[in-house]
Amino acid sequence: CEPLPMKALVICDEGRDLPKWMESEDVQKEFGVKIRHSAKELASDIVLKLRIANGTHTAVAHVMALSSLLNTDSLSNSPSSNRLLLTYLDTLFQTQILPASTIEGITPEEILATWQDWRQRLIHPHFGLSTFFITQNGAAKGGIRLGPTVKSLVRGSSCPRNKNPLNVSLAFAMAAILRFVTPIADCFSKSAIGQYPAISEKMQSGIYVGWLDDSLASGKSRDSIANSHSMESSAQDTVNYADGLRYNLSEGWYEFRCDCPIKWKSSPSAQSEVEVPLQELLSKLVRSGQPCSCGRVVRSYLLHPQGGDLGSLLDEDEKIAGFLDEFVCAVSTLYARMVSGDKGLDLLQEMTEEKHVYKNGLATSCIVLMDGVASTKQNDLQPLRYRLCPIPSSSNLMGSINNRKVNESDIRSIVFSEVSSAHVIDLHTHLLPPSHGALCLWGIDELLTYHYLVAEYFMTAPADVTPQGFYAMSKKDQADLIWDALFVKRSPISEATRGVITTLVGLGLDSHVKNCDLQAIREFYDSFRNDGLSGAERFCELVYQVSGVRYAVMTNIPFDSNESRHWRPKKKEYPDTFKSALRVDPLLAGDKETIETALKSAGYGTTLADARQYLHDWCDTMKPEYMMASTPHDFSLSPLEGRGTLAGVKKSGIDEKAMQSPFAFTDLTGNKDCEGCEETDDMPSVINESSNFLTQVLMPVCEERDLPLALKIGAHRGVNPELRTAGDGIVAFADTESLSRLCARFPKVRFLATFLSRVNQHEACVLANKWRNLHLYGCWWYCNNPSIIHEITSMRVEMLGTAFTSQHSDARVMDQLIYKWSHSRAVIADVLAKEYEKVLNSGWSFTRAEIRRDVRRLLGGSYEEFMKKSLT
Repeated sequence: CEPLPMKALVICDEGRDLPKWMESEDVQKEFGVKIRHSAKELASDIVLKLRIANGTHTAVAHVMALSSLLNTDSLSNSPSSNRLLLTYLDTLFQTQILPASTIEGITPEEILATWQDWRQRLIHPHFGLSTFFITQNGAAKGGIRLGPTVKSLVRGSSCPRNKNPLNVSLAFAMAAILRFVTPIADCFSKSAIGQYPAISEKMQSGIYVGWLDDSLASGKSRDSIANSHSMESSAQDTVNYADGLRYNLSEGWYEFRCDCPIKWKSSPSAQSEVEVPLQELLSKLVRSGQPCSCGRVVRSYLLHPQGGDLGSLLDEDEKIAGFLDEFVCAVSTLYARMVSGDKGLDLLQEMTEEKHVYKNGLATSCIVLMDGVASTKQNDLQPLRYRLCPIPSSSNLMGSINNRKVNESDIRSIVFSEVSSAHVIDLHTHLLPPSHGALCLWGIDELLTYHYLVAEYFMTAPADVTPQGFYAMSKKDQADLIWDALFVKRSPISEATRGVITTLVGLGLDSHVKNCDLQAIREFYDSFRNDGLSGAERFCELVYQVSGVRYAVMTNIPFDSNESRHWRPKKKEYPDTFKSALRVDPLLAGDKETIETALKSAGYGTTLADARQYLHDWCDTMKPEYMMASTPHDFSLSPLEGRGTLAGVKKSGIDEKAMQSPFAFTDLTGNKDCEGCEETDDMPSVINESSNFLTQVLMPVCEERDLPLALKIGAHRGVNPELRTAGDGIVAFADTESLSRLCARFPKVRFLATFLSRVNQHEACVLANKWRNLHLYGCWWYCNNPSIIHEITSMRVEMLGTAFTSQHSDARVMDQLIYKWSHSRAVIADVLAKEYEKVLNSGWSFTRAEIRRDVRRLLGGSYEEFMKKSLT
């Protein structure tokens, strides 16, 4: 027989009228009786019964019934599904019910004793109830048995706003209730009444038909299950589990009642509300509901007195309202997955095994289940920060298996979710790893003295502050000047200053930013810097995690001892989140004097074969993703009839000592900022198509090693030399014909290209449309502003589809990855959402899997496809 409960009967004897012998602890234990002497003590017993015994029963019964586990005594068996369910209940108790009950003033010892007594009964082979029987009136039980735990946790928690005390185990319990009371089809429409007469007849008496998890997994469709119910082809397998309610495991259906009328507006803008049965609203989500479209219904249920009964939380403070919003999102995500066909037990398995977003298993905060961003933030005005997507590619919500299409009303939310959760490939940066010491730039002072902000500062700097005097200061003093001028005395509304704010907030420094506390910000960075290399590595990992960068491609120019010592004689190890790119500017320019000087200094001969070997050796050392060159402002490839000559190439200021460092010649092409360069370094440099260095060195090596050549076209270096790196400008219109001729001349070489001038972007799209060996990437430098990113991305999508890479950061300071990508994600998502809406209005439809595929292409997938493309 089943074990005697610790509290089979609780008696409140306020007047102490019961016989004295009943006060004995031994007597009470023998008969399962508890004597209480105050209403407060009795209230605690009621809390424990509802939250522990009834709450866990409700939490487990719905998922068990949906999984065709008919009786709770099956928890006493050893199959993996039962162990999984017990793990779920243990976590729900330990992380939600226990702390919530403690908040109500009950001692942890008493709470734990109650749970241990109840758990022992749950797993006893002779204890157990029909799981379907327990699900009766499940919608209301959610509020009676689970709602109080939710309210206690959010009201009594000391968690900060970004640490929601509600976790996925509690969200799962609520989602399972909603899944159970979801009809198999939209049986409320006129067409359904005629299609499913038996179901429609049942509805007249308040009975609805749902479907079991295994029925869809076995290949049955919802329509076939509904028809099976109507025909009752397997009537001998039909079981009555309560008054007028039945289930049939072989046909995959069950019946349920639900009395929860929701006050509902037909649209968010509707003026009046009408009462609509909860199950009718849920039935409309079965075919295509995504988390965003489920949110209104789920929220209405959770707030309803006959539902989750959480309406009183609306009167609480902003923090509690935020916790509630996140809980609604979490329940919506899990519910949407369940109705799409993802089995409840499979979801619990994901959580238990810490897959996908569930880093803390079933105790993971419900924040991780927010799919995308709030509707009020689905624009390019706010940073779109990276976050893991709660919908795995294996989910039926993706539509890959069941062809589940996305509603037009859900497009924007889904696009923002997919863009925010995509790991990006940053295919061009100037970053170097922590192993490269001082060459790895990071920290607030590096952020504030970045050349964008230096140039902005000097626009309004006092006359007595000269560039020479500024650069003579320490980095810290420079940063102090810029902080005071651009963040204290002026509002940080430029893209460069806003980027600093976005970065700091992304690192969790909100309060310091609001207080303009530069010292506190420095102390945050010092907590990493004080740990030396390990601190820099930890900070680097943090930035990659916050920005969602999968890997970044460096720009490697070992032209002086500071960098070359990290490559030779022994290459420094660095993580695979960094990949190299080899600068080859002088080979493209055909700069004979510079190249020969570099070859001699490195111990090579000066033949073309020696130059090829020199390049091969550096490729062996660096293992670059591609070769690259930043062309001078007057980059031009001579027409074919002008072959064989180098015109206008004049270089000066060659430092013989510097030439002894490998690849030193890259400093002398007019393409790199350098102090003390003479004006002649910016003399016109005509690139000849038939230059020996181009045709017999660079291009053959690219072909032999199957390495692309990346070109950055349109910079005008040293417009204001006094400002050093802050003094570079832009070419009004660069020559795109040179790029076209390169593509034609060398069809087996891949070319990656980005243009600095806005006016070149349309012609660049046309070229990419014509040459299969050309791939456009990013919005470079002065084009890396939201308004221009929006324009360029829209143009490229319209002309190239997804056959380009939408962005690269060009970051020189590690921290910049955070703002460069969160700002760009917001713009890219806004552009894509509008493009998808246009295509939908033209008559096409999408699955979520197709949208994810497209987004990942634009954020790095197209680049990798281009790199693998065969050109032979």
